[in-house]
Amino acid sequence: MKSLAELQAIREKMQNKVVLREGSGDIRVVVGMATCGIAAGARPVLNTVVEEVSKAGLSDKVTVTQTGCIGICQFEPVVEIFEAGKSKVTYVKMTPEKAKEVVQRHLKGGAPITDYVIKDI
Repeated sequence: MKSLAELQAIREKMQNKVVLREGSGDIRVVVGMATCGIAAGARPVLNTVVEEVSKAGLSDKVTVTQTGCIGICQFEPVVEIFEAGKSKVTYVKMTPEKAKEVVQRHLKGGAPITDYVIKDI
């Protein structure tokens, strides 16, 4: 059994992640978390995005959320990025490693990674 202090520390750590997922930033990152996405590995991708956004100090600018089926199951895990005044960017076949790169290069650096973006279907 955990002590009360340990449980409080876990609660505070997780509270930061929940706030990050519910934030009101200018950039919204949406991870497809339907059954197909989860089966393809979306949960580690979501967790990585949340952790990396926090580490990069982007919590005030970026909101990370999850959604159900995006409709392109063969390309799961799918991550969509919405920015005001810009076209939506849809990243496909994501991995935690690619997610780290997207946070650094796209969310922090402002340059979408075209190699990971969905092409014409």
